[in-house]
Amino acid sequence: MANKRDLKKSLSYASSELFAECVASYLTADKANHDTLDATLKCILKTHSDFVRRVSHPEPGMEPKKYYKILVEDFNKQACELIDQIEAL
Repeated sequence: MANKRDLKKSLSYASSELFAECVASYLTADKANHDTLDATLKCILKTHSDFVRRVSHPEPGMEPKKYYKILVEDFNKQACELIDQIEAL
């Protein structure tokens, strides 16, 4: 990680790609899945804002390198779960 700004840009890019995939699924899905897709869209937005907030305010007392490594791993896990949800629909 070079700096916080680059990390935030990477998080935003990944979140926007997930959002675009979900919107594409929303447009092609039948009406029965729209509620599930709405929930997934809300989850993507919440995840994005949560992780950007975590980048801006690291935990005090924790080594920064370790903190950001854990943050990236957590985001990757969350993104994989969201991808699985989108693919399931």
